[in-house]
Amino acid sequence: MFCQHDLHSHSTASDGTLAPTELVCLAAASGVQVLALTDHDTTAGVSEAQRAAAIAGICLVAGVEISVTWSGQTVHIVGLNVDQENTLLQQGLQGLRDFRDRRAREMGRRLEKAGISDAYADALALSNGILVSRTHFARMLVARGLVKDERTVFKHYLVQGKTGYVPGEWASLEAAIGWIRSAGGEAVVAHPARYKMTRTKLRKLLGEFRELGGEAIEVVSGSHSRDDYVRMAKHAVDFGLKASAGSDFHSPENPWIALGRLPQLPAGCRPIWGGWQTQAGSSLIRMVG
Repeated sequence: MFCQHDLHSHSTASDGTLAPTELVCLAAASGVQVLALTDHDTTAGVSEAQRAAAIAGICLVAGVEISVTWSGQTVHIVGLNVDQENTLLQQGLQGLRDFRDRRAREMGRRLEKAGISDAYADALALSNGILVSRTHFARMLVARGLVKDERTVFKHYLVQGKTGYVPGEWASLEAAIGWIRSAGGEAVVAHPARYKMTRTKLRKLLGEFRELGGEAIEVVSGSHSRDDYVRMAKHAVDFGLKASAGSDFHSPENPWIALGRLPQLPAGCRPIWGGWQTQAGSSLIRMVG
């Protein structure tokens, strides 16, 4: 039996390939009852997704995925149930988007220097015209036939030490959690197993996260293995954190990360949605207690 909550997904408001309405319709058709839209450093798609959810008869959670630099490494913190009108949150996200723009232009310059002409312009053409990410550069390189798939692009062009890599200058962990809490939301460590941290380093991250007011970690993720589920569930219990589940869906062209195909949380986990009041067709989720 699949989990009916998918609390990590992306639309064309950041680097997904489906518009918010299309994403919601696919989620509903895939059996998802509660969907969170968590675009990178923006809530621009939430209002459209809320309207679509009301028609599709599922519950839409207003969310965001915030880029963070912690201990010299990029990690992502998801905010769930955020007030998208919150000033502090929006000011913080705008700063990150401004950096994304500078980074994308520099990535384009570095790729052009390596002989890949019009790199930034073509990546921009594949985006929403506002937020250009590494994923858009990856899609551009695949479309040109320079590499076979997006995973190969990241390995050979866009990671540290490669031609198009530009280091991130993201929010601090404290700032990201502060923005989320200011907006009435709950902070979640996204896909923790994907960071390839040692056990000691990951537990240090989770300890600081908890001390700063973080609520949960993604125990079940589209990029986690079955063994990862078990390990992350234990970390959640050890640190008194709730458990979340999210596919990190970006595109139907990536069948290994699909909406509505997440397994149930492991036994012993406290689901982050355990205290939520949800109603099909509603865009509002209120906390109980």
